[in-house]
Amino acid sequence: MRFLRTPLPSCLGLIAATCFLVCPILRGQEKDAYTLRKAVECSPRHGIPNVRAKIASGETVRIAYLGGSITAAPGWRVQSREWLEETYPDATFEEIHAAIGGTGSDLGVFRLGQDVLRHEPDLLFVEFAVNDGGAAPERIHKAMEGIVRQTWKSDAAIDICYVYTVSEPVMDDLRDGNMQRSASAMEELADHYGIPTIHFGVEVAAMEKRGELIFKAPKPENAAEAKPLVFSTDGVHPHTETGHRVYSQTIAKCWPASWEAGAEPGDHALPAPLRADNWEAAKQVAITPDMLQGDWETLPEDNTIAKRFSRNMPVMHRAGSAGATLKFRFRGISASAFDVVGPDGGMLKIEVDDAEPAMRRRIDGYCTYHRMSKVPIASEIEDGEHEVRITLTEEKLDKREILFEKNREFFDKHPDRYEEHVWYVSSLLIIGDIVDP
Repeated sequence: MRFLRTPLPSCLGLIAATCFLVCPILRGQEKDAYTLRKAVECSPRHGIPNVRAKIASGETVRIAYLGGSITAAPGWRVQSREWLEETYPDATFEEIHAAIGGTGSDLGVFRLGQDVLRHEPDLLFVEFAVNDGGAAPERIHKAMEGIVRQTWKSDAAIDICYVYTVSEPVMDDLRDGNMQRSASAMEELADHYGIPTIHFGVEVAAMEKRGELIFKAPKPENAAEAKPLVFSTDGVHPHTETGHRVYSQTIAKCWPASWEAGAEPGDHALPAPLRADNWEAAKQVAITPDMLQGDWETLPEDNTIAKRFSRNMPVMHRAGSAGATLKFRFRGISASAFDVVGPDGGMLKIEVDDAEPAMRRRIDGYCTYHRMSKVPIASEIEDGEHEVRITLTEEKLDKREILFEKNREFFDKHPDRYEEHVWYVSSLLIIGDIVDP
């Protein structure tokens, strides 16, 4: 059996997931006039007809898992694949690991081609309900609809399933019988495109109500056997043998409904967009040598930073000193850079057309390690041709002051790790197209 996956990122990646993900969520979702959907565990809609046909004929089924840290962990992703292997021993299942901790659909829509579609999946699970928790429904619609339309324009036979994970701040909605705002927004797209959805949190709330589960508590010595079971120790990430097991068992419970849904195998119909301004045109674009000016190095494959992030960033460029500039032109409405923040990160000056420059630090309060990130350049500006210049400045940051107080002890022990002021960048994220110089 062959698996399209690489080893999980180091534990630092999972720490990054917690840090990067929790901050916007634990601020709490502001209540507004948006109408929440009633919580439904299984909504099969048009089902998974093409996966059903492949499994029934004993073929190979390639399953892509696109999501954040909850999917990146060796939990429901691994457990669901193992359940499928046990349930359908005559078929072969290959896994496409496409999850990055601490990221939402606003990055997923750009990396879909690189991380998912080029591997030719048969089934795509999309998990962004937690990491999209602080996003406006309109933004969720744009990104998630872009994911659907890109997928079915690439291969209309790919079956898609949304799965909704939960975190402590959204549990009150579920206890009241409602989906959280992010999942409610995604349900509108699922209705429009006939996409099956599975809400993992419905069973979590039901078990909690029955006294069988504690949502957040310290990990007991024997977590798998403890009663009631502890779902999570941090309120976000499920424990592998308890919380993740609830998630994977929910897939097993909901699978027959999607399997039996009435759609016949064949291409999925692509209706008119729900939103005309969806991000179907989002793409990840390689940085070419002519875009780089000054002190740049394309890191070799065995470089520590390049090796750590190679699954999602196959090429890594490093700006080594002040004045190194990334310059390009694009026609479209949005541009960002897929990069890495860390202890040695410096300050960037971002110039778009004649607008006032924006300054962006590539280190933050969490940076006792390196993690993947996204630096905004121009967000939904006027559609047209734009020139961008991103320059590593000579400014020397007070990095100890930037770090959160709990991380300053690490700085004091390892000041050498903070001495450099550099920038690691992998690719551009564009809604539109690059214009040749």
